[in-house]
Amino acid sequence: MEKRKLGNSDLEITPIGFGAWAIGGGDWVFAWGAQDDNDSVAAIEHAVDSGINWIDTAAVYGLGHSEEVVARALKNLGSSRRPYVFTKCSLVWGENREVTHVLKRESILKEVEQSLQRLQTDVIDLYQIHWPRWSPDLPDTDIEEGWQTLIDLQRDGKVRWIGVSNFDVSQLERISKLAKPSSLQPPYSAIRRDVEKEILPYCESNDIGVIVYSPMQSGLLAGKMTRERVANFPEDDWRKRSKYFLEPELTKNLALADLFGEIGGRRGVSAGVVAIAWTLRNPAVTGAIVGARRPEQIDGIIAAGEFRLSDEEVAEIDGRQLSVVSGQ
Repeated sequence: MEKRKLGNSDLEITPIGFGAWAIGGGDWVFAWGAQDDNDSVAAIEHAVDSGINWIDTAAVYGLGHSEEVVARALKNLGSSRRPYVFTKCSLVWGENREVTHVLKRESILKEVEQSLQRLQTDVIDLYQIHWPRWSPDLPDTDIEEGWQTLIDLQRDGKVRWIGVSNFDVSQLERISKLAKPSSLQPPYSAIRRDVEKEILPYCESNDIGVIVYSPMQSGLLAGKMTRERVANFPEDDWRKRSKYFLEPELTKNLALADLFGEIGGRRGVSAGVVAIAWTLRNPAVTGAIVGARRPEQIDGIIAAGEFRLSDEEVAEIDGRQLSVVSGQ
């Protein structure tokens, strides 16, 4: 699998990375339902053996549990096969398991030590601010304090490179006055394209690497989602409350997934591969985060690392989207 340089860092990453959100398990606000840790470890090992060279996790995934599971997999893989490990800060929780957002220096210094301990490592390859704020209605006055703390952690050798997630252009400009981030992690899929207007062009022109999350829109475009499956999501699966899984969006999104399946069928790949490749076609995108909960799911998406859509196929997808938007 080819590798791409991530922004101004020395990290050479594969076009797809292993996303560790869902393997955090159930019983927290953004859970995907219960998860078998042995399946998670096996999925990570299979991803690395298949050529993927980075894992993206976060302290909040499973309220620390995802990082612990990643550590188990890293131990099994050993130093010779160790992938890059990316994680995030700013979302914290207490004994009541309620998640809150903090970008104060003291909190981040505590968070990084906890992540290092859970991951059982001495250094984090890419450390990211998870959110600039917890709600659009709240101020983002602490992003400079949080970002300066990450700069200091990089200087002190706790983390190798630093980036952000879910920042807009104005926020990127503010923190770049202190130090330019190596990467941005935004949501991006054929369903959710809002970052194309300003954010992706800004990153491309400023040498900020982009690793997109939810390229299959949390499984909607993987080719295996049905109305019945959505209706039977467990109560602790956050997708039950997502507008993309509710009408009227669900019908449009499943139709797009069908088109991806048609294109994939002609080329011998899954709908999910087409969905991931659609995001990777954008020159601003360095890599895409792809979640998996079992080893066999890796086999269904690994081709996305080398698969390329033709101009005609991209036009076919864009044409279908335009017809849906116009109501035709």
